[in-house]
Amino acid sequence: MNRIRGVVALAVIMCASVSSHAQQYPSKPIKIVIGLGAGGTADTLSRYFAQKLTSALNTPVIVENKPGAGQLIAINTLIASPPEGYTLAILAGSAFGQGPALRKDLTYDPLKDFSIIGVVARAPGVIVMGKDLPVRTLRELVNYSIANPNRLNYASAGVGAASHLQVELLASLTGMKITHIPYKADADIMRELTAGTVQLGMSPIQGAMPHIASGKVRALAVTGSRRNSALPDVPSLSESDFKGLDGVDPYSYYGFVGPKGMPTARISMLNDAANRIMKAPDVVSFMHERLYMEPEAGSPAAFQSFIEKDLAKWKTLSNVIKLAE
Repeated sequence: MNRIRGVVALAVIMCASVSSHAQQYPSKPIKIVIGLGAGGTADTLSRYFAQKLTSALNTPVIVENKPGAGQLIAINTLIASPPEGYTLAILAGSAFGQGPALRKDLTYDPLKDFSIIGVVARAPGVIVMGKDLPVRTLRELVNYSIANPNRLNYASAGVGAASHLQVELLASLTGMKITHIPYKADADIMRELTAGTVQLGMSPIQGAMPHIASGKVRALAVTGSRRNSALPDVPSLSESDFKGLDGVDPYSYYGFVGPKGMPTARISMLNDAANRIMKAPDVVSFMHERLYMEPEAGSPAAFQSFIEKDLAKWKTLSNVIKLAE
C-alpha cells in the first residue's frame, strides 16, 4: 500500500511540474509582426520597443516586417497564429479604426479578432511637399490642385494606411483634387518626394524631420489643433480657413495586440511590461526627442474603448470621404 501511495505521489508531483512548465511564459523567443516596411516610423518604434521588451521579459523579442495590403498581410499572420503569446503585433491606427470603417475589402474585426494588450504610442503627422511645388499654404495647395487637375499626386505607405486615408479625408474636406500613388512604408514617401516622383505626402513627424531639416522637402502643416514643438514655425491644420480638419487627429497611434483567445494572465503580463517600458524616463525622452511621439500606457480595456470610439468616428466620416483606392 505504501508503495502505491508513493507512486501516486510521484505522479502528482510530475504532473504538477509539467503543468507549471507548460504555464511558464515566456519560455521561448517572441515575434512581433508589423504591417509596414523597414525604415519607416512603425519599424523604428517597434524595434526600439522590442529591445526594451527583451529586457523586461528576459527573452528574445524579434521584429518581422510583413508590409503590404494595408497591414493585412501582418494581420492575417497574427490571426492565424496560436493564441499562446509568441506571435504578437504592433499595428498602426489605420488597422483599428480607419481601415475597418472605410474599406469594404477587410475580413477582420479589430474588436473581435485580436487580443487587445494596449496602446504604446501616439504619432503626430505633417504634410510635406516637394520643394518646387509653388504653394505656401493649404489654401494655395487646394487652389493649385483645382487649377491643375490630374497634375497633383501624393505618396502613401499603402492602400489603407494613415498616410492614404488621412490625405483622402483632407481632400474630401477641402475639395482638393489629387491622385494617390501607394508604396509600402513611410520611408518610401520621403524617398519619392526627394526624388521628385511625387509632389505631396503625409507622414509621422519622425520620418519626415531629417528631410525637412535638410531642405529636401517642405513642411506645409502639422496635424492636430496646435503647433508641434518640433516644427514651431509650421502651422497646424486648425489654423487654416477650412472647417472640420480637427478630424485629421490623431494622425496615427500604435497598438500592441495578439491573436484572439490569448490567456488573460499573459495579456496582463504583456500589458504590465509595456506600461512600465513606456513610462520609463529614458523611453519618454527617446520618444520625444528622437521619434517625436508621445508614449502611451493604459489597460487593455481602455485601449479597446479607444478603438471603439475611433472606429465610430471614421464610420461617421465615411459619408465625407470619397475613397479612391
